[in-house]
Amino acid sequence: MKISSELKTGLIALIALSMFIWGFSYLKGEKLLDNSRYFYAEYDNIQGLESSSFVTINGLKVGNIDKIYFHPRKTGKLVVRFSVDNPIKFSKNSTAQIYSPDFISGKAIKIETNHDGVEIQSGDTLKASVEPGILGVLNDRMAPLQSKIESFFTSADSVFRELKPVLKEGGDLKKSLASLNYTLETFNNTGKSLNNMLAENGKIDSILTNATTASSNLANISDSLNNANLKATIRKLEYTVQNFNSVLTKVDNGEGSLGKLLKDEGLYQNLEGATKEMEELLREMKLNPKRFVHFSLFGKRPKPYQPEQDSVK
Repeated sequence: MKISSELKTGLIALIALSMFIWGFSYLKGEKLLDNSRYFYAEYDNIQGLESSSFVTINGLKVGNIDKIYFHPRKTGKLVVRFSVDNPIKFSKNSTAQIYSPDFISGKAIKIETNHDGVEIQSGDTLKASVEPGILGVLNDRMAPLQSKIESFFTSADSVFRELKPVLKEGGDLKKSLASLNYTLETFNNTGKSLNNMLAENGKIDSILTNATTASSNLANISDSLNNANLKATIRKLEYTVQNFNSVLTKVDNGEGSLGKLLKDEGLYQNLEGATKEMEELLREMKLNPKRFVHFSLFGKRPKPYQPEQDSVK
């Protein structure tokens, strides 16, 4: 069958048009024969995200950004439509996060998959989030640092203001340095005196030797006390004190001769009466000795005692 030149020209033109449409769609990031799933996410700021940017899951490219437009009902909201070619399954609780893959390329979307919940279907809307960029991170880190630096310079300025009158000539700092210098000189002189004391005739060495001897003697005394069975001696002393306390208790209770002597009132009265009679007897012997003593060399009978008559004037 012979094909006419017109038909050949038409076929070539059709193929060229198809190739042109396919190439143009490819450059726009669209696919002609597309079985991909499409999802949506809403953002307040897309951080420079563009159409044809890629979509990743765990670092693997799974799709592209299809379209970006303002939400028809929510003021200021941007809707991002993106495709996922990979048949991976995840739930509607997953998050579509805008991030920067590296320093050179632009923004992209990564899906942080969540497998808890209802499985997502094509046309569903995912949660949206934005990862802080390098400048955002630096700004967050620099903000507290900036406040600290400002506080430091404010404090430093206050310190310098306080130091200014101190540093001027004749100020307190000069006096303080002079006092410190005097203290160091005194300490130096003390060190020299100590060195002389250590070197002079070995006085320190003699003192230490005497201290060692005294310590040794004290140790010997301690050993002697230990060998003297001091514990047994103390035990005997305690026993003696207990017996003495027992004797005192019996005396206090009127037991025994000494207790009766101290407690028996009748015995005390008898002793007192006997003492008085003894005193009268001694007085009588002193006044009338002849009544009690008679001495004769020739054996005469003693005359009966006659009391002396007091002469009456």
